[in-house]
Amino acid sequence: MDIFAPVNWFAKWLTYDIFKIQHESLLGEAVSFFVFDTIKVFMLLIAIIFVVSYLRTYLPPEKVRFFISKRNKITGHIMAAAFGIITPFCTCSAIPLFLGFMEAGVPLGVTFSFLIASPMINEVALVMLLGMFGWKVALIYIASGMIIAILSGLVIGQLKVENLVQQFGTGKKACACAEDGMPLKVKDRASYAWGYVVDVLKKVWPFIVGGIAVGAWIHGYVPVDFMARIAGGNNWWAVPVATLIGIPLYSNAAGIIPLVSVLTEKGVSLGTTLAFMMAVTGLSLPEFLILKTVMKTKLILIFAGIVGVGIILTGYLFNAIL
Repeated sequence: MDIFAPVNWFAKWLTYDIFKIQHESLLGEAVSFFVFDTIKVFMLLIAIIFVVSYLRTYLPPEKVRFFISKRNKITGHIMAAAFGIITPFCTCSAIPLFLGFMEAGVPLGVTFSFLIASPMINEVALVMLLGMFGWKVALIYIASGMIIAILSGLVIGQLKVENLVQQFGTGKKACACAEDGMPLKVKDRASYAWGYVVDVLKKVWPFIVGGIAVGAWIHGYVPVDFMARIAGGNNWWAVPVATLIGIPLYSNAAGIIPLVSVLTEKGVSLGTTLAFMMAVTGLSLPEFLILKTVMKTKLILIFAGIVGVGIILTGYLFNAIL
């Protein structure tokens, strides 16, 4: 049973019966797609963020740092990347959490495995890819993202660049997450989770709506052969170009995945579109500006170069096997 069937009916009803747009027109296709995808994405986001943030109250950042610091080298990278999939705990804790890992004795390379996996692989991206492309793509996406995070962290760790990390601290609490050792009632956890949902949606809704709007325009107006010709799987330069284009942009997985779906539908290879998505979420220019407060430019360039190569190779891998 398609749980989004009522949403699809509503989108078509609103487009053709209320807005009176001509059936099977380019505008009608674009508007119907926009209404349907906007409602669907926000439904998924609200449900997923609420559940994950509720579960997150059982996993305070201090405990995560302590747990990872006790692992051996390889296991530490694997655990850090795995924690990155279900985190960050909240956006405001990104920089203090990065430094907290260092202060707890976690090697720099391991902290980068966390930092890379966190935006690149997250529960929103996973569920949306699963719904749009199925288990095969979702599992390959997780595996490739984990490999990029782990190998990048290992390489950075071998470079011994701890001297390129700058001291940073505000003395303020990173976020309103549950305190260690302070048991919360179900009502308190639910209240925190809902507050987190509202906070996240306030920050990201313009990017989500903007991403879906661009996707709707491409869906309705851009010819299939044009997209396939510009960024088709047979063009060897499509993946690196898509990666470079994604870096200056800023969005999250929820805002980018609708574009991935539409670009794939229009003939762009999945590896190329996923490389674009990974670059936007894992190598965005705004992220570099934030990281500049805690690390020197040389380390940011090293980080971007290593992760960029990993993303490009992943794009080629997807194109080769799918």
